[in-house]
Order: sequence, then C-alpha cells, then structure tokens
Amino acid sequence: MSHEGIRISSPEEMAREAEAEHPLPRIAITPEKVRVLITEGKGLEIDWADGHRSAWNFAWLRNACPCATCVDERKQQGRKTGQPKAKSAELLPMYTPPSKPASAHAVGRYALQFNWQDGHSGGIYSWEYLRRVCQCRECTFAAEETAGAPN
Repeated sequence: MSHEGIRISSPEEMAREAEAEHPLPRIAITPEKVRVLITEGKGLEIDWADGHRSAWNFAWLRNACPCATCVDERKQQGRKTGQPKAKSAELLPMYTPPSKPASAHAVGRYALQFNWQDGHSGGIYSWEYLRRVCQCRECTFAAEETAGAPN
C-alpha cells in the first residue's frame, strides 16, 4: 500500500492554498505604477489598476522569495512567507547587512526579478504573487479572517 500523495496540512495552510487557487480579477493584478526604491533602501511600491496600493520593504521581500529553494527552506523551517530566519544562538553572531537588491528588472510583462546583494537572484515575483502577499492593513486583515484567526 502506497502513501504517496497523502499530506497532512494545518487549517491555516489549507485556507492559504484554497485562497491561492481562487483567481484574482485581471484589474487586481495589473500594475499602473511600480516603484523599486533601491537608492533609498526602502522597498517596492505598486499602484494597482483597481486603485489598491501595496508596499513591501526589502527585508520582507527577500524573506518571501518565491523561488523553489526558498519556498522549500521556509516549509522545512516552519516559517511563513516574509518571516525572517531564526537568529543563531552564537555568542558573537556575524553581522548581516540589511537585505537590499543590487538591481531589479522586469520579467516580461508579468513579474519583477531582484538580484539581491547576497548573490541570490532565483525568485521571480509575479504581479499575482505580489498582490496575494500584499502587506497593507486591509489585505492582512482579510487574510487573517480567511485563516480563521481571532479578531
């Protein structure tokens, strides 16, 4: 008897996956204006065609990298998207500079790709992915409600 394909998921994980399968309207994933604020060291800001505005800092974006390696690492460590790695318990921890991309460029008409100063560049941040992980109050509140978190 094979157990392939059997997976145990938490209610939160099942809610996130169900939400990810729900298609977003085209207007919600069409950016009108994209600002990558590398010089200022701030982050990414997007004004969407439906009037919504999203903003992320670079540290959050680096910790939310959508490449397969980073997604797998987050799952193994039990971290949520955008959640930083646990600090090591060393006596004298090494200094780690704040996450900042060396550059960013468009990938076709559907995504952005960052070349991070730590050498990582595998993640392609699609407009849909970015809209789904919007960090504004409205979106984070809606995400908590769908996951069944208490008010």
